[in-house]
Amino acid sequence: MTSAAITAPAAVWDAGGPYSLHQTLGIIGRGPADRTVRLAPGSAWLAFNTPDGPATLGISQRGTELHARAWGPGAAHALAGAPALLGAGDDWSHFDSPDFHATLPRLAREARRRHPAVRLPATGRVVDSLVPAILEQKVTSLEAHRGYATLLRKFGSPAPGAGSSGVPAELMVAPTPRQWAKIPSWEWHKAGVGPQRSATVLRAVASASGLERLAALPAAEAARKMQAIPGVGVWTAAEVTQRTHGDADQVAVGDYHLAAFVGWALTGKRVDDAGMLELLEPWRGHRQRVVRMLYLSGFTKPAFGPRMSIQDHRGH
Repeated sequence: MTSAAITAPAAVWDAGGPYSLHQTLGIIGRGPADRTVRLAPGSAWLAFNTPDGPATLGISQRGTELHARAWGPGAAHALAGAPALLGAGDDWSHFDSPDFHATLPRLAREARRRHPAVRLPATGRVVDSLVPAILEQKVTSLEAHRGYATLLRKFGSPAPGAGSSGVPAELMVAPTPRQWAKIPSWEWHKAGVGPQRSATVLRAVASASGLERLAALPAAEAARKMQAIPGVGVWTAAEVTQRTHGDADQVAVGDYHLAAFVGWALTGKRVDDAGMLELLEPWRGHRQRVVRMLYLSGFTKPAFGPRMSIQDHRGH
C-alpha cells in the first residue's frame, strides 16, 4: 500500500493512491435500513458509541484525500480512529506483488485490476460489530437486518448533530451494552429475534469491556478469545474481525452461501466448508482479500439448490 498519513489537527487523511470510500466502508452497514451508517456519493456518515460517549463521524472524499469531521462527546475519539476505519493500516503490497499476484485465480486477478481502490476497514468497535453478527446467525440476511433495524429504531439514540450541519436527520447511534442488556424479552420477540440469539447477545454485552479490549489484539487471537462466549462461533468471530480489525485472512466458515460460491468460482462446482478452506489455502494470510475480489468480480453461482426460508417470529 502506498504510504499514507494523518494530518493533525485537520483530520485529513491522504490515501496516497486509488481509494473507494463506498467499497471500503460498504461492509460496515447491516442492510439498507441500518441507520448507523449512511453512504452517499463522495461522502459517508457513521454514528457510534465511544469510551467518551456517542459520536457522529462525517467523511468526504476529494481525490485521494479523506476529510473527517466529528460531533458529540466522542468526537475526538472518532477522529483519532478515522484513519484505521478508512483502511490506513491495510497493506495490499504483498497481495499486489508480481509473484503473489500471478498465483491468484483469474477472477481475483481481474477483479483486483478493476478495483485497485478497495481497503479493508478496521472500526476497532467489537460490540457494535458483534451484536448484528449474532442476529445474523442461522437466519437469512433479510430477516436479520429487519430485526436489527427494528431494535435500533426503538432502542437506539439520535446521532449527535442529527438534522444539522449536514448530518442526516435519520442517523442513529446503536444501543450501548447497558441499553442492549435492558431490552425486555418480548421486544426481542417482536423484532423477530429468537431466544437463542437474544441470549447470546445478552452474554456478549455482559462482557463488553473485555470484548472491546480484543480490538488491540491480532485478529486471529481476538477471534479465538471471542469464541469463549457461548453462542459465538467461528462464523460470527470472522464476521466481526473482518470489520473491527480489517482482517485480511479469516473466512466465515459456516456461512450458508460462501463455500458454494467460492467452489463454483474456483472449480465450477459446489464445495463444503472443508473444500473451501482447501481451495483458499494457497493464499493463507490473504484469504479474505481473495473472497472480496471474487465477489467484486461479478461472478454469480448457478441459481439452483435449496433455499433458506424466511421465518417471521414477530406475530407468534
